[in-house]
Amino acid sequence: MIPPLETPRLWMRPLDLADADQVQQIFPQWEIVRFLNAVVPWPYPPDGALTYLRDRALPAMDRGDEWHWTLRRKAQPDAVIGAIALIRGENENRGFWIAPPYRGQGLMTEAVAAVNDYWFDELGFKTLRAPKAVANAASRRISEKTGMRMVALEERDLVSGRLPSEVWEITAEEWRAVRSRVP
Repeated sequence: MIPPLETPRLWMRPLDLADADQVQQIFPQWEIVRFLNAVVPWPYPPDGALTYLRDRALPAMDRGDEWHWTLRRKAQPDAVIGAIALIRGENENRGFWIAPPYRGQGLMTEAVAAVNDYWFDELGFKTLRAPKAVANAASRRISEKTGMRMVALEERDLVSGRLPSEVWEITAEEWRAVRSRVP
């Protein structure tokens, strides 16, 4: 069972099939999807969120291969504003998105800190890796603020095309050393 998480300003609830309608309303925006993995269909289909949750995310959560949370501001706990996931894998362990009106407020940094704690302290993994497009400066800033370091450059197929990408990494020991400085 995946527990809910909390940050100073967010409730992070485990993803549920009931979230599909809200995700469908806010997710299909170019500003959200352009730097995501090319497995995200674009244009986004009318049943894209339902299909993704039902056929991919929820089964992966049930298998213990992925952990997904919706992001909700404490001021509006019923409204989904984004999502964050942890993934058991070699080079891609975390992904996230947030609706444009909520960017630049440090909310995703809070969510990243909460899931990093969960990854290292609850799940017991030793290393976390997060790929990102070189052009995704906002995501890079979050990695920098949370003590990650870039360990590889590669090309990745993203919704907006094949782009130069970076792989960022942090170990459990590095995370524990910087954790007190991360909001």
